Amino acid sequence: MNSRIEPKRRAEINYKKKQFSEPKFAATGYKHRLNFYSLPPSAEITLEEFEEWAIHRLKVLAEFEACTFRNRSWDETVEYMKPILEKHMPLSQNSSRSPAMEEERKKDHYSHFILRLAFSSTEDLRRRFTRLESSLFRLRFQNNDARDRQDFVASLDFEWEKVSDEEKREFGAELLAVNPGMKKDGDEGWFKVDWEKVPELVESRRVFLRRGKAFVPAKEQTSMVVSEFSRRLDQQLELTARALPRLDEDDRLSPILHHLSQNFASPGSTYDDTADPTIPGASVTASSIDTLSQHFPLCMRNLHLTLRKQNHLKHFGRLQYTLFLKGIGLSLEECLVFWRQSFKLLTDDQFNKEYRYNVRHAYGDVGGDSNRRGRGYTPYSCQKLTTEALPGAGQTHGCPYRTYAPDNLIPLLQGIGVSDRDVLKGVREDVGRQRYHIACNRVFEHAHKAEMKRAKEEEGWSAADLDTILHPNQYFKRSWMLKHLGQVGVEGRPKREVAYD
Repeated sequence: MNSRIEPKRRAEINYKKKQFSEPKFAATGYKHRLNFYSLPPSAEITLEEFEEWAIHRLKVLAEFEACTFRNRSWDETVEYMKPILEKHMPLSQNSSRSPAMEEERKKDHYSHFILRLAFSSTEDLRRRFTRLESSLFRLRFQNNDARDRQDFVASLDFEWEKVSDEEKREFGAELLAVNPGMKKDGDEGWFKVDWEKVPELVESRRVFLRRGKAFVPAKEQTSMVVSEFSRRLDQQLELTARALPRLDEDDRLSPILHHLSQNFASPGSTYDDTADPTIPGASVTASSIDTLSQHFPLCMRNLHLTLRKQNHLKHFGRLQYTLFLKGIGLSLEECLVFWRQSFKLLTDDQFNKEYRYNVRHAYGDVGGDSNRRGRGYTPYSCQKLTTEALPGAGQTHGCPYRTYAPDNLIPLLQGIGVSDRDVLKGVREDVGRQRYHIACNRVFEHAHKAEMKRAKEEEGWSAADLDTILHPNQYFKRSWMLKHLGQVGVEGRPKREVAYD
Protein backbone atom coordinates (compact mmCIF):
# COMPACT_ATOMS: atom_id res chain seq x y z
CA MET A 1 0.00 0.00 0.00
CA ASN A 2 1.34 3.43 -0.95
CA SER A 3 1.77 5.53 2.21
CA ARG A 4 2.70 8.69 0.32
CA ILE A 5 0.53 11.64 1.30
CA GLU A 6 -1.14 13.35 -1.62
CA PRO A 7 -0.08 17.02 -1.97
CA LYS A 8 -3.66 18.23 -1.63
CA ARG A 9 -4.15 16.28 1.58
CA ARG A 10 -0.99 17.38 3.37
CA ALA A 11 -1.39 18.72 6.87
CA GLU A 12 -1.58 22.46 7.50
CA ILE A 13 -2.32 23.26 3.90
CA ASN A 14 -4.74 26.02 4.88
CA TYR A 15 -2.67 29.20 5.25
CA LYS A 16 -5.54 30.95 7.10
CA LYS A 17 -5.33 28.41 9.90
CA LYS A 18 -1.55 28.64 10.04
CA GLN A 19 -1.58 32.41 10.16
CA PHE A 20 -3.08 32.59 13.64
CA SER A 21 -1.69 29.36 15.06
CA GLU A 22 0.72 29.24 17.98
CA PRO A 23 4.37 29.54 16.94
CA LYS A 24 6.27 26.28 16.90
CA PHE A 25 9.46 27.92 18.14
CA ALA A 26 9.83 30.20 21.13
CA ALA A 27 12.59 32.52 22.18
CA THR A 28 15.37 30.78 24.05
CA GLY A 29 15.76 31.44 27.77
CA TYR A 30 19.21 32.01 29.20
CA LYS A 31 19.53 30.63 32.70
CA HIS A 32 23.33 30.64 32.66
CA ARG A 33 25.85 33.27 31.61
CA LEU A 34 27.93 30.64 29.81
CA ASN A 35 26.71 28.78 26.75
CA PHE A 36 27.80 25.64 24.92
CA TYR A 37 25.69 26.73 21.92
CA SER A 38 24.14 23.28 21.57
CA LEU A 39 20.76 24.61 20.41
CA PRO A 40 20.42 27.18 17.61
CA PRO A 41 18.32 30.30 18.26
CA SER A 42 14.80 30.22 16.92
CA ALA A 43 13.28 33.68 17.42
CA GLU A 44 13.33 36.35 14.73
CA ILE A 45 15.82 39.22 14.55
CA THR A 46 16.24 42.01 12.02
CA LEU A 47 18.88 41.99 9.28
CA GLU A 48 20.49 44.98 10.98
CA GLU A 49 20.83 43.00 14.23
CA PHE A 50 22.06 39.99 12.24
CA GLU A 51 24.97 41.96 10.78
CA GLU A 52 25.71 44.24 13.74
CA TRP A 53 25.90 41.45 16.30
CA ALA A 54 28.15 39.38 14.04
CA ILE A 55 30.43 42.38 13.49
CA HIS A 56 30.85 42.93 17.23
CA ARG A 57 31.75 39.30 17.85
CA LEU A 58 34.13 39.27 14.91
CA LYS A 59 35.93 42.25 16.40
CA VAL A 60 36.42 40.33 19.66
CA LEU A 61 37.73 37.21 17.88
CA ALA A 62 40.08 39.33 15.76
CA GLU A 63 41.59 40.82 18.92
CA PHE A 64 42.06 37.34 20.40
CA GLU A 65 43.95 36.31 17.27
CA ALA A 66 46.03 39.48 17.38
CA CYS A 67 47.07 38.61 20.94
CA THR A 68 48.23 35.20 19.70
CA PHE A 69 50.21 36.75 16.86
CA ARG A 70 51.92 39.10 19.31
CA ASN A 71 52.87 36.23 21.63
CA ARG A 72 50.98 37.64 24.61
CA SER A 73 50.78 35.37 27.63
CA TRP A 74 47.34 34.19 28.74
CA ASP A 75 47.32 36.60 31.69
CA GLU A 76 48.26 39.49 29.38
CA THR A 77 45.55 38.44 26.94
CA VAL A 78 42.92 38.35 29.68
CA GLU A 79 43.88 41.83 30.88
CA TYR A 80 43.96 43.19 27.32
CA MET A 81 40.59 41.69 26.36
CA LYS A 82 38.59 42.90 29.37
CA PRO A 83 37.78 46.42 28.06
CA ILE A 84 37.29 45.12 24.52
CA LEU A 85 34.75 42.56 25.68
CA GLU A 86 33.03 45.19 27.80
CA LYS A 87 32.80 47.44 24.76
CA HIS A 88 31.67 44.97 22.11
CA MET A 89 30.30 41.85 23.87
CA PRO A 90 29.41 42.56 27.53
CA LEU A 91 28.01 39.57 29.41
CA SER A 92 26.71 40.22 32.92
CA GLN A 93 26.94 37.75 35.80
CA ASN A 94 23.74 36.30 37.27
CA SER A 95 24.51 38.09 40.52
CA SER A 96 24.56 41.49 38.82
CA ARG A 97 20.81 41.42 38.06
CA SER A 98 21.47 43.79 35.19
CA PRO A 99 18.36 44.77 33.18
CA ALA A 100 20.38 44.24 30.00
CA MET A 101 21.44 40.70 30.98
CA GLU A 102 18.88 38.88 28.84
CA GLU A 103 19.60 41.01 25.78
CA GLU A 104 23.37 40.53 26.22
CA ARG A 105 23.00 36.76 26.33
CA LYS A 106 20.69 36.80 23.33
CA LYS A 107 23.27 38.78 21.36
CA ASP A 108 26.00 36.35 22.42
CA HIS A 109 23.90 33.35 21.39
CA TYR A 110 22.85 34.69 17.99
CA SER A 111 26.23 36.17 17.06
CA HIS A 112 27.94 32.81 17.68
CA PHE A 113 25.61 30.99 15.31
CA ILE A 114 25.84 33.73 12.67
CA LEU A 115 29.61 33.46 12.61
CA ARG A 116 29.32 29.69 12.66
CA LEU A 117 27.45 29.95 9.35
CA ALA A 118 30.04 32.32 7.94
CA PHE A 119 33.12 30.32 8.97
CA SER A 120 32.20 26.70 8.38
CA SER A 121 32.83 26.66 4.62
CA THR A 122 36.50 25.63 4.74
CA GLU A 123 38.63 23.56 7.08
CA ASP A 124 40.97 26.47 7.79
CA LEU A 125 38.12 28.79 8.79
CA ARG A 126 36.56 26.09 10.96
CA ARG A 127 39.85 25.41 12.73
CA ARG A 128 40.49 29.11 13.40
CA PHE A 129 36.92 29.69 14.54
CA THR A 130 37.09 26.80 17.00
CA ARG A 131 40.41 28.00 18.41
CA LEU A 132 39.24 31.58 18.95
CA GLU A 133 35.79 30.66 20.27
CA SER A 134 37.45 28.26 22.72
CA SER A 135 39.69 31.10 23.94
CA LEU A 136 36.66 33.34 24.43
CA PHE A 137 34.82 30.57 26.28
CA ARG A 138 37.85 29.85 28.47
CA LEU A 139 38.17 33.50 29.48
CA ARG A 140 34.48 33.73 30.37
CA PHE A 141 34.54 30.41 32.21
CA GLN A 142 37.45 31.49 34.38
CA ASN A 143 35.87 34.87 35.15
CA ASN A 144 32.48 33.43 36.00
CA ASP A 145 31.17 33.31 39.57
CA ALA A 146 32.10 30.03 41.26
CA ARG A 147 28.48 29.13 42.06
CA ASP A 148 27.26 29.97 38.55
CA ARG A 149 30.15 28.03 37.08
CA GLN A 150 29.29 24.90 39.06
CA ASP A 151 25.59 25.21 38.16
CA PHE A 152 26.49 25.55 34.49
CA VAL A 153 28.76 22.49 34.51
CA ALA A 154 26.07 20.53 36.32
CA SER A 155 23.56 21.47 33.59
CA LEU A 156 25.72 19.98 30.84
CA ASP A 157 25.37 16.41 29.68
CA PHE A 158 28.80 15.34 30.83
CA GLU A 159 29.65 11.84 31.94
CA TRP A 160 30.91 13.26 35.20
CA GLU A 161 29.80 12.12 38.59
CA LYS A 162 29.71 14.66 41.36
CA VAL A 163 31.68 13.69 44.45
CA SER A 164 29.30 13.32 47.38
CA ASP A 165 29.80 14.93 50.78
CA GLU A 166 30.42 11.49 52.28
CA GLU A 167 33.26 10.84 49.84
CA LYS A 168 34.73 14.27 50.56
CA ARG A 169 34.83 13.44 54.25
CA GLU A 170 36.11 9.89 53.67
CA PHE A 171 38.94 10.95 51.35
CA GLY A 172 39.50 14.40 52.77
CA ALA A 173 43.19 13.85 53.48
CA GLU A 174 43.88 12.50 49.99
CA LEU A 175 41.96 15.32 48.34
CA LEU A 176 43.82 17.87 50.42
CA ALA A 177 47.13 16.32 49.39
CA VAL A 178 46.49 16.83 45.65
CA ASN A 179 44.86 20.21 46.20
CA PRO A 180 46.68 21.97 49.05
CA GLY A 181 44.67 25.15 48.63
CA MET A 182 41.40 23.37 49.38
CA LYS A 183 39.41 24.55 52.35
CA LYS A 184 39.47 22.07 55.20
CA ASP A 185 35.71 22.21 55.57
CA GLY A 186 35.48 20.45 52.19
CA ASP A 187 33.46 23.22 50.53
CA GLU A 188 35.06 22.58 47.18
CA GLY A 189 33.56 21.26 43.93
CA TRP A 190 34.88 17.85 42.85
CA PHE A 191 33.96 15.52 39.99
CA LYS A 192 34.73 11.91 39.20
CA VAL A 193 35.66 11.02 35.63
CA ASP A 194 37.38 8.11 33.93
CA TRP A 195 41.08 8.63 34.46
CA GLU A 196 41.76 8.13 30.71
CA LYS A 197 40.08 11.49 30.03
CA VAL A 198 42.55 13.46 32.12
CA PRO A 199 46.00 11.91 31.45
CA GLU A 200 47.80 15.26 31.84
CA LEU A 201 46.33 15.71 35.31
CA VAL A 202 47.21 12.15 36.26
CA GLU A 203 50.76 12.60 35.00
CA SER A 204 51.26 15.75 37.06
CA ARG A 205 49.58 14.15 40.11
CA ARG A 206 46.92 16.82 40.41
CA VAL A 207 44.05 14.35 40.91
CA PHE A 208 43.18 11.59 43.35
CA LEU A 209 42.68 8.15 41.76
CA ARG A 210 40.37 5.44 43.10
CA ARG A 211 38.90 2.44 41.27
CA GLY A 212 39.57 3.83 37.78
CA LYS A 213 38.08 7.23 38.58
CA ALA A 214 39.95 10.50 38.86
CA PHE A 215 38.72 12.99 41.45
CA VAL A 216 39.13 16.34 39.68
CA PRO A 217 38.93 19.60 41.69
CA ALA A 218 36.88 22.52 40.41
CA LYS A 219 39.96 24.60 39.65
CA GLU A 220 41.17 21.91 37.21
CA GLN A 221 37.82 21.65 35.45
CA THR A 222 38.57 24.56 33.13
CA SER A 223 40.79 22.54 30.79
CA MET A 224 38.26 19.69 30.74
CA VAL A 225 35.28 21.93 30.00
CA VAL A 226 37.13 23.93 27.33
CA SER A 227 38.32 20.71 25.70
CA GLU A 228 34.75 19.41 25.60
CA PHE A 229 33.54 22.75 24.22
CA SER A 230 36.10 22.57 21.39
CA ARG A 231 35.26 18.95 20.59
CA ARG A 232 31.53 19.61 20.33
CA LEU A 233 32.02 22.79 18.31
CA ASP A 234 34.21 20.91 15.81
CA GLN A 235 31.43 18.36 15.32
CA GLN A 236 28.75 21.03 14.95
CA LEU A 237 30.81 22.98 12.42
CA GLU A 238 31.09 19.85 10.27
CA LEU A 239 27.30 19.52 10.28
CA THR A 240 26.88 23.21 9.49
CA ALA A 241 29.21 22.90 6.50
CA ARG A 242 26.97 20.22 5.02
CA ALA A 243 23.91 22.48 5.30
CA LEU A 244 25.59 25.55 3.76
CA PRO A 245 24.46 24.91 0.16
CA ARG A 246 20.86 25.49 1.24
CA LEU A 247 21.73 29.05 2.28
CA ASP A 248 22.91 29.98 -1.21
CA GLU A 249 19.27 30.43 -2.21
CA ASP A 250 18.80 33.28 0.31
CA ASP A 251 20.07 36.42 -1.39
CA ARG A 252 19.67 38.42 1.83
CA LEU A 253 22.03 36.40 4.01
CA SER A 254 24.60 35.08 1.53
CA PRO A 255 26.27 38.47 0.84
CA ILE A 256 26.51 39.22 4.56
CA LEU A 257 28.00 35.82 5.37
CA HIS A 258 30.46 36.07 2.49
CA HIS A 259 31.54 39.52 3.66
CA LEU A 260 32.04 38.26 7.22
CA SER A 261 34.17 35.32 6.10
CA GLN A 262 36.29 37.62 3.93
CA ASN A 263 36.89 39.91 6.89
CA PHE A 264 37.78 36.94 9.09
CA ALA A 265 40.50 36.07 6.60
CA SER A 266 41.73 39.67 6.79
CA PRO A 267 39.93 41.80 9.42
CA GLY A 268 38.42 44.94 7.97
CA SER A 269 37.66 48.35 9.31
CA THR A 270 33.97 47.82 8.82
CA TYR A 271 34.21 46.09 12.17
CA ASP A 272 35.64 49.06 13.97
CA ASP A 273 34.29 52.42 15.01
CA THR A 274 35.89 54.33 12.16
CA ALA A 275 32.75 55.74 10.56
CA ASP A 276 34.09 59.24 11.31
CA PRO A 277 37.90 59.08 11.38
CA THR A 278 38.35 62.87 11.41
CA ILE A 279 39.32 64.79 14.52
CA PRO A 280 36.71 67.44 15.40
CA GLY A 281 38.09 70.95 15.64
CA ALA A 282 41.11 70.25 13.45
CA SER A 283 41.69 71.73 10.01
CA VAL A 284 43.17 69.85 7.06
CA THR A 285 44.26 71.76 3.94
CA ALA A 286 46.17 70.98 0.77
CA SER A 287 49.24 72.79 2.11
CA SER A 288 49.33 70.68 5.31
CA ILE A 289 49.41 67.23 3.66
CA ASP A 290 53.22 67.09 3.44
CA THR A 291 53.53 67.67 7.18
CA LEU A 292 50.67 65.33 8.01
CA SER A 293 52.20 62.49 5.99
CA GLN A 294 54.39 61.60 9.00
CA HIS A 295 51.19 60.21 10.58
CA PHE A 296 50.20 58.17 7.50
CA PRO A 297 50.39 54.36 7.42
CA LEU A 298 52.90 52.84 5.04
CA CYS A 299 50.33 52.28 2.28
CA MET A 300 49.48 56.00 2.12
CA ARG A 301 53.00 57.18 2.93
CA ASN A 302 54.27 55.20 -0.04
CA LEU A 303 51.68 56.79 -2.34
CA HIS A 304 52.58 60.25 -1.07
CA LEU A 305 56.32 59.70 -1.57
CA THR A 306 55.72 58.32 -5.07
CA LEU A 307 53.52 61.30 -5.92
CA ARG A 308 56.14 63.78 -4.76
CA LYS A 309 58.88 61.93 -6.64
CA GLN A 310 57.06 61.37 -9.95
CA ASN A 311 54.45 64.18 -9.82
CA HIS A 312 51.88 61.57 -10.84
CA LEU A 313 49.98 58.49 -9.67
CA LYS A 314 48.11 55.95 -11.75
CA HIS A 315 44.35 55.60 -11.48
CA PHE A 316 43.97 53.09 -8.61
CA GLY A 317 46.68 54.81 -6.59
CA ARG A 318 44.94 58.18 -7.06
CA LEU A 319 41.59 56.70 -6.04
CA GLN A 320 43.03 55.01 -2.93
CA TYR A 321 44.85 58.17 -1.85
CA THR A 322 41.92 60.50 -2.64
CA LEU A 323 39.55 58.47 -0.49
CA PHE A 324 42.07 58.40 2.36
CA LEU A 325 42.45 62.20 2.22
CA LYS A 326 38.69 62.52 2.11
CA GLY A 327 38.49 60.34 5.24
CA ILE A 328 40.92 62.50 7.26
CA GLY A 329 38.81 65.58 6.58
CA LEU A 330 40.21 67.16 3.42
CA SER A 331 37.39 69.01 1.65
CA LEU A 332 36.61 68.56 -2.04
CA GLU A 333 37.87 72.03 -2.89
CA GLU A 334 41.14 71.49 -1.02
CA CYS A 335 41.54 68.03 -2.54
CA LEU A 336 41.27 69.49 -6.04
CA VAL A 337 43.89 72.10 -5.10
CA PHE A 338 46.15 69.34 -3.73
CA TRP A 339 45.99 67.22 -6.88
CA ARG A 340 46.39 70.22 -9.18
CA GLN A 341 49.52 71.33 -7.31
CA SER A 342 50.87 67.76 -7.27
CA PHE A 343 50.52 67.28 -11.05
CA LYS A 344 53.08 69.94 -11.87
CA LEU A 345 53.73 68.72 -15.40
CA LEU A 346 50.12 69.20 -16.53
CA THR A 347 48.36 72.31 -17.74
CA ASP A 348 45.09 73.46 -16.18
CA ASP A 349 43.17 72.28 -19.22
CA GLN A 350 44.74 68.81 -19.07
CA PHE A 351 44.02 68.47 -15.38
CA ASN A 352 40.42 69.63 -15.69
CA LYS A 353 39.80 67.35 -18.65
CA GLU A 354 41.46 64.16 -17.37
CA TYR A 355 41.41 64.20 -13.55
CA ARG A 356 39.02 66.75 -12.05
CA TYR A 357 35.86 64.70 -12.65
CA ASN A 358 37.30 61.56 -10.97
CA VAL A 359 38.06 63.49 -7.78
CA ARG A 360 34.57 65.02 -7.71
CA HIS A 361 33.04 61.58 -8.35
CA ALA A 362 34.94 60.05 -5.41
CA TYR A 363 33.49 62.75 -3.17
CA GLY A 364 29.94 62.23 -4.50
CA ASP A 365 29.75 65.67 -6.08
CA VAL A 366 28.88 64.23 -9.49
CA GLY A 367 27.60 60.94 -10.87
CA GLY A 368 24.32 59.12 -10.48
CA ASP A 369 21.75 59.77 -7.76
CA SER A 370 22.98 56.83 -5.67
CA ASN A 371 26.56 58.13 -5.75
CA ARG A 372 25.52 61.62 -4.70
CA ARG A 373 23.15 60.37 -2.00
CA GLY A 374 25.91 58.12 -0.65
CA ARG A 375 28.40 61.01 -0.72
CA GLY A 376 30.72 59.08 -2.99
CA TYR A 377 33.03 56.22 -2.09
CA THR A 378 34.22 55.31 1.39
CA PRO A 379 37.94 55.12 2.29
CA TYR A 380 39.49 51.72 1.67
CA SER A 381 40.00 49.41 4.62
CA CYS A 382 42.94 47.12 5.33
CA GLN A 383 40.74 44.19 4.36
CA LYS A 384 40.15 45.64 0.90
CA LEU A 385 43.79 46.57 0.38
CA THR A 386 45.00 43.08 1.30
CA THR A 387 42.46 41.11 -0.74
CA GLU A 388 42.24 43.09 -3.99
CA ALA A 389 44.20 42.11 -7.10
CA LEU A 390 47.93 42.83 -6.90
CA PRO A 391 49.12 46.04 -8.63
CA GLY A 392 50.76 45.83 -12.02
CA ALA A 393 53.96 47.38 -13.32
CA GLY A 394 54.29 51.03 -12.39
CA GLN A 395 51.38 50.90 -9.93
CA THR A 396 51.84 51.63 -6.22
CA HIS A 397 48.38 51.09 -4.74
CA GLY A 398 47.48 48.37 -2.24
CA CYS A 399 49.24 47.32 0.98
CA PRO A 400 53.07 47.39 0.72
CA TYR A 401 53.35 44.66 3.36
CA ARG A 402 51.58 42.42 0.86
CA THR A 403 52.74 43.77 -2.50
CA TYR A 404 56.44 44.33 -1.77
CA ALA A 405 59.02 41.55 -1.55
CA PRO A 406 60.72 41.53 1.87
CA ASP A 407 64.02 42.69 0.37
CA ASN A 408 62.23 45.76 -1.02
CA LEU A 409 59.94 46.28 1.98
CA ILE A 410 62.74 46.58 4.54
CA PRO A 411 64.51 49.48 2.72
CA LEU A 412 61.14 51.22 2.37
CA LEU A 413 60.61 50.99 6.15
CA GLN A 414 64.15 52.13 6.83
CA GLY A 415 63.51 55.11 4.56
CA ILE A 416 60.72 56.33 6.84
CA GLY A 417 62.78 55.89 10.01
CA VAL A 418 62.17 52.26 11.09
CA SER A 419 65.64 50.87 11.75
CA ASP A 420 65.20 48.69 14.84
CA ARG A 421 66.45 45.18 13.99
CA ASP A 422 63.93 43.36 16.16
CA VAL A 423 61.05 45.28 14.60
CA LEU A 424 62.26 44.60 11.06
CA LYS A 425 62.76 40.93 11.92
CA GLY A 426 59.23 40.76 13.31
CA VAL A 427 57.87 42.42 10.16
CA ARG A 428 59.62 39.81 8.00
CA GLU A 429 58.03 37.02 10.04
CA ASP A 430 54.57 38.62 9.93
CA VAL A 431 54.75 39.13 6.17
CA GLY A 432 55.97 35.57 5.67
CA ARG A 433 52.87 34.34 7.49
CA GLN A 434 50.59 36.78 5.62
CA ARG A 435 49.79 38.72 8.81
CA TYR A 436 49.96 42.06 7.07
CA HIS A 437 47.87 44.06 9.54
CA ILE A 438 49.97 42.72 12.41
CA ALA A 439 53.15 43.90 10.67
CA CYS A 440 51.60 47.34 10.25
CA ASN A 441 50.60 47.46 13.91
CA ARG A 442 54.10 46.38 14.91
CA VAL A 443 55.57 49.38 13.07
CA PHE A 444 52.96 51.70 14.60
CA GLU A 445 53.72 50.53 18.15
CA HIS A 446 57.45 51.01 17.56
CA ALA A 447 56.95 54.55 16.24
CA HIS A 448 54.62 55.53 19.10
CA LYS A 449 56.08 53.51 21.97
CA ALA A 450 56.70 56.45 24.31
CA GLU A 451 53.39 58.14 23.50
CA MET A 452 51.38 54.95 24.07
CA LYS A 453 52.99 54.51 27.48
CA ARG A 454 52.15 58.08 28.42
CA ALA A 455 48.60 57.72 27.10
CA LYS A 456 47.97 54.73 29.38
CA GLU A 457 49.71 56.09 32.46
CA GLU A 458 48.78 59.78 32.33
CA GLU A 459 45.82 60.18 29.98
CA GLY A 460 43.80 57.14 31.08
CA TRP A 461 43.69 55.32 27.75
CA SER A 462 42.50 51.72 28.06
CA ALA A 463 43.41 48.65 26.00
CA ALA A 464 40.24 49.19 23.96
CA ASP A 465 41.49 52.65 22.98
CA LEU A 466 44.70 51.05 21.69
CA ASP A 467 43.30 47.93 20.09
CA THR A 468 44.48 46.52 16.77
CA ILE A 469 44.36 49.03 13.90
CA LEU A 470 42.38 47.75 10.93
CA HIS A 471 41.99 50.85 8.78
CA PRO A 472 44.44 53.40 7.30
CA ASN A 473 42.29 56.29 8.52
CA GLN A 474 42.21 54.79 12.00
CA TYR A 475 46.01 54.60 11.87
CA PHE A 476 46.24 58.29 11.00
CA LYS A 477 43.76 59.38 13.66
CA ARG A 478 45.44 57.45 16.45
CA SER A 479 48.93 58.54 15.38
CA TRP A 480 47.94 62.19 15.35
CA MET A 481 46.18 61.91 18.71
CA LEU A 482 49.17 60.23 20.33
CA LYS A 483 51.54 62.89 18.99
CA HIS A 484 49.20 65.58 20.38
CA LEU A 485 48.46 64.13 23.81
CA GLY A 486 46.93 66.74 26.08
CA GLN A 487 45.32 68.54 23.14
CA VAL A 488 42.66 65.94 22.31
CA GLY A 489 40.67 63.49 24.42
CA VAL A 490 40.55 59.72 24.02
CA GLU A 491 37.57 59.83 21.67
CA GLY A 492 39.16 62.51 19.50
CA ARG A 493 37.28 65.42 21.04
CA PRO A 494 39.70 68.38 21.31
CA LYS A 495 40.45 69.64 24.80
CA ARG A 496 41.24 72.92 23.11
CA GLU A 497 41.16 74.18 19.53
CA VAL A 498 43.99 72.60 17.59
CA ALA A 499 45.34 72.72 14.07
CA TYR A 500 47.26 70.07 12.18
CA ASP A 501 50.97 70.72 12.12
